[in-house]
Amino acid sequence: MAKRKICVVVTARPSYSRIKTALSAINNHADLELQLVIAGSALLDRYGNAVDYIEKDGFKIDAKVFMVLEGENKTSMAKTTGLGVMELATVFYNLKPDAVVTIADRFETIATSIAAAYQNIPLVHIQGGEVTGNIDEKVRHANTKLADIHLVASADAKTRLLKMGEDDDYIFNTGCPSIDIANSVQKSPKLNFNPIEKYGGVGKNIDWKKGYLVVMQHPVTTEYDEARLHVTTTLNVIHELGIPTFWFWPNVDAGADGTSNGIRSYREKHQPENIHFFKNMVPDDFLRLLLNSKCLIGNSSVGIRECAFLGVPVVNIGTRQNGRARGENVLDVSYEGEAILKGIKNRLDSAEKIKQSDIYGEGNSGVKIAEILAKVKLRFHKTITY
Repeated sequence: MAKRKICVVVTARPSYSRIKTALSAINNHADLELQLVIAGSALLDRYGNAVDYIEKDGFKIDAKVFMVLEGENKTSMAKTTGLGVMELATVFYNLKPDAVVTIADRFETIATSIAAAYQNIPLVHIQGGEVTGNIDEKVRHANTKLADIHLVASADAKTRLLKMGEDDDYIFNTGCPSIDIANSVQKSPKLNFNPIEKYGGVGKNIDWKKGYLVVMQHPVTTEYDEARLHVTTTLNVIHELGIPTFWFWPNVDAGADGTSNGIRSYREKHQPENIHFFKNMVPDDFLRLLLNSKCLIGNSSVGIRECAFLGVPVVNIGTRQNGRARGENVLDVSYEGEAILKGIKNRLDSAEKIKQSDIYGEGNSGVKIAEILAKVKLRFHKTITY
């Protein structure tokens, strides 16, 4: 019997960690053939060149799709998505997959869904049914309605998909594959590398061995004009705190230009002694860095997912993760400097009391996903259930 060809599209740096263990499980499954497409900002050096890490991990890439338009504003975001539809439609036509997998909620993932659904290719959506802020909230649920098979990360998400009229027989709670990596890291928690020596980055050579913070703050597309102000406020707080800090570059969303320019301007003007900046790390190293940190600050979903499993304290700033199920590790604060500072001090004081949570999986999601993709009845037509 011919192997099922499963085409997975990775469009950005965070998407790779969300799917890495599933890629391995698909690759190793006797009844599946992995077709891997790398697109969008995952191909760009300024956003960490995730494609290099993917290739180093031994994955064969079947197609690369350059689709990101310069500008990092609302119009370039829409045009990038449109270009993605055109390019991915051709890729799917040539690869002829039995099913296409789209991941989560980044703005450009809707291009994968449209290109597959319009060609009657069964569409699998990973991590539907969650609530968040940003344009991601709309894109995630739009992906759900275009998808034929749903691999959700939590019981809460499955309940929401049922309310959206999706068929119970095609909704599977697999947990999140990124938790698989967190589970592996937790079993070998020691920070076994020097982040600055291994990844370079820019900024001062900080003394991180006695304790450090991690910051990952992205723009909020619905608050596009305030991106620079938001990141500058956080920079001021971290600088004044004086605690050694590893700071990661933002995703390619509308407003990323404001966030990036805010970071560059602040770095050039103030040359903070306690902050070192990075573009990217391999998922295992990044999670090990988080696990050994005092606290994560910003608005990344890693604070909601992986940090909950690892028990890492998180100060979540602003609205980007609004409505998302979270563990007790997360403290939500506003964009005001005083609130951010108070939040960090709270998390540092209560770090030892924070319990781990498995709301997004127990560490075996990749294998579950591969098994489902091998056995589920594939379809490309559905109707709402009510």
